[in-house]
Amino acid sequence: MTETLNSPAQTDEVIARRNRLVIGLLLVSAFVVILNETIMGVALPALEEDLGISTSTGQWLTTAFMLTMAVVIPITGFLIQRLHTRTLFLTAMSLFTAGTLIAAAAPGFEVLLTGRIVQATGTAVMMPLLMTTVMTLVPAERRGRTMGTTSIVISVAPALGPTISGAILSALEWRWMFIVMLPLAVAALVLGAVRMQNVTEPRPGRIDVLSVILSAFAFGGLIYGLSSLGEAAAHGGEILMPPAVPIVVGALALAAFVARQLLLQRQDRALLDLRVFRSGNFSIALGMLLISMMALFGTLIVLPLYLQQVLLLDPLVAGLVLLPGGIVMAVMSPFVGRLFDRFGPRALLVTGSIIVSAVLWSMTMLTETTPVWIVPIGHSLLSAGLALLFTPLFTSALGSVQPRFYSHGSAVVSTLQQVAAGAGTALFITMLTVATAAATTANGGETGLAQAAEGMRAAFLCGGIISLFAIGMAFFVRKPANEVAAGAGH
Repeated sequence: MTETLNSPAQTDEVIARRNRLVIGLLLVSAFVVILNETIMGVALPALEEDLGISTSTGQWLTTAFMLTMAVVIPITGFLIQRLHTRTLFLTAMSLFTAGTLIAAAAPGFEVLLTGRIVQATGTAVMMPLLMTTVMTLVPAERRGRTMGTTSIVISVAPALGPTISGAILSALEWRWMFIVMLPLAVAALVLGAVRMQNVTEPRPGRIDVLSVILSAFAFGGLIYGLSSLGEAAAHGGEILMPPAVPIVVGALALAAFVARQLLLQRQDRALLDLRVFRSGNFSIALGMLLISMMALFGTLIVLPLYLQQVLLLDPLVAGLVLLPGGIVMAVMSPFVGRLFDRFGPRALLVTGSIIVSAVLWSMTMLTETTPVWIVPIGHSLLSAGLALLFTPLFTSALGSVQPRFYSHGSAVVSTLQQVAAGAGTALFITMLTVATAAATTANGGETGLAQAAEGMRAAFLCGGIISLFAIGMAFFVRKPANEVAAGAGH
């Protein structure tokens, strides 16, 4: 029998097409905005020379981006529940586009810093919005495949940042990093304005101002303190304030924030609902994800330094050496998602965590005489291991949360990702600096390639040690469908 125009089958197909369009727009836009988180790394020397700023001042272009993300992301759980998808998307992309334009036209450091902060405000909204939308629209049996694509955005975009900026800086001035990005941002904004549709039903509610303030001090303080820790080690303590001050302030504010959320969630008014942690699977998967993020961002900061300061490669070549790893992760992620849907997380996580740990331990043997070709092989293997981790961890963590808490779960994951990135960077850089200083002292106060390599090895040793914890945790993460069905999180 011929189906009528309004038959259930046709209605379902229309909804499915709408959902694919919305997720596709969010994926493309999120890739563009997340790419900017690591794009400044290899640009700092050029910025210091052109703008006449110190290294510690230039580092604020990355630190301020992470700080803004940490402050804004916790609010997104509330915003996603209260505002339409289209409204949030257009707001986020408008902010990012405006920030990119400000940075591209910046006459000096202060305006460039402002542009980075505006960019980060839009970026902070996009990632939780993408993850919440995927969890809301995609059936449980196909989430792994879709989250595999999402993992490309979360992990590959930051990995490609140094490569892209290195390629641009090899031929053009630093402003072109933003000029090149601007048409992509505008295209995503225009396409979203034309095609983005609402896929959620907002519900009314008031934001708790005290929670916002406590959140800003908590996550902002921790991110700034961790970033300052690495910065202080790298630049001999020449920073605005001792790292212990913002870390202590952040920790105290975090304790107050948690207490406030526990009180408010009894009335369903929490800014960030912590009932997501009642799922043991969510907590274990999140913990393992944070360790993996520390390894990723620590490696992203140390490997380019090794290539440029020890093997003496220029920024473009250093970026190209790391490009195969980004490609490996991008190619593997969708396949890992399909394997997750079919077999669950455990085999993937155990295999991936062992590969990541083995590569980090092997990097403790890098020296000033290591052939360059070994680095892309090691980085590609590391990327393959991380690709086996990210999709199962994101899917297992968020899939273990009740649907009404998806927006809060996404915000928790995205917020703690920023803390893990800051912690990984601080840990690796601190170990690198301390070990380099010790080797320099033993060498009579002279820092050569061997001493710099010693510092790099110490950083990777630290990464190897923390990676062992991920191997142990991998055995306890399970596919979340049964847990959700059983009502986990009540």
